[in-house]
Amino acid sequence: MKRIVCGLMMLVGIAEIAKSGPAAAADASSSAYHVIKKLNVDGDGGWDYLTIDPVTQRLYIARSNRVMVYDVDREKLVGEVANTPGVHGVALVAKLDRGFASNGGDSTVTVFDLKTLAERTKIKVGTRPDAIIYDTASNQVFTMNASGSITAIDPEKEVVAGTIELGGKPEFAVADEKGQIFVNLEDKSEVLAIDAHKRAVIHRWPLEPGKEPAGLAIDRAQNRLFSTCHNQKMISLDAATGKVLGEAAIGRGTDACVFDLGGSLAFSSNGDGTLTVAHEKTDGSLEVKENVDTQSGARTMALDPRTHRIYLVTAKPKQGQRRAYEPGSFVILVVGKGE
Repeated sequence: MKRIVCGLMMLVGIAEIAKSGPAAAADASSSAYHVIKKLNVDGDGGWDYLTIDPVTQRLYIARSNRVMVYDVDREKLVGEVANTPGVHGVALVAKLDRGFASNGGDSTVTVFDLKTLAERTKIKVGTRPDAIIYDTASNQVFTMNASGSITAIDPEKEVVAGTIELGGKPEFAVADEKGQIFVNLEDKSEVLAIDAHKRAVIHRWPLEPGKEPAGLAIDRAQNRLFSTCHNQKMISLDAATGKVLGEAAIGRGTDACVFDLGGSLAFSSNGDGTLTVAHEKTDGSLEVKENVDTQSGARTMALDPRTHRIYLVTAKPKQGQRRAYEPGSFVILVVGKGE
């Protein structure tokens, strides 16, 4: 009997050792963020912002002179929105089945049908529109213009509703869905709070120690902002007072920030080929959890709130040529956990 008991104990011990060995390491690594897959997509040219529709699973990719539309479920390019010179980003107004693309090349916004991708009209806006967002509370589309202004668009009438002068160069913006939008001023290292209904600046907040902000994200549940800056810092702010709550080190060349409520995580996509993952603590301070290896040039991204996957894009640059890329090298990087 003693021999049987000893034998059983030895088996249990071996099993426990096995759990703490390579298998356990594999389990731990599978819980970390990593590139799940790379999807090759044809097409030349540069790129800027990405927008995902979590309902249709369509990813909208701004590509120089058109918007590529990619079905991430079927892993297939389903169409393009043509004639969008110098396009930077896309805002979606699902209730109207309309998309809005900001065209820096001719200072217009292309309005297109979300089902057919056909152009409906073009709207003249401020000089060189860059980022573009839709605010559900005020039912307006806003473009961030390099000329130092925001253009507000009525998405139903497809006309300009007003202009907001900022006193600096806007980069990205987010909406709290309660009537305020927030925008980074890259040249002033500030975040502005704007009354979306009145189309007026109501607060100006310094980002120190952050400098030259690029990406901006929001935790609507806790009313906090996350700004990623070119001096390799992510700054968290109280969206009611503008108080800086925390900072975290990020990679070089950030151009986008997203927030995932599911894990209270803020992400910075960096052109140096990393994705910084920072945890938002209860007091608003930040703790870097990991820096995920992506691919050089993957500086913009979109988060799917349903799957918690992150999509980035990049391509291999041609040697010695600025903003020129190797044919056939454009890829979509899918980042997530497990798998």
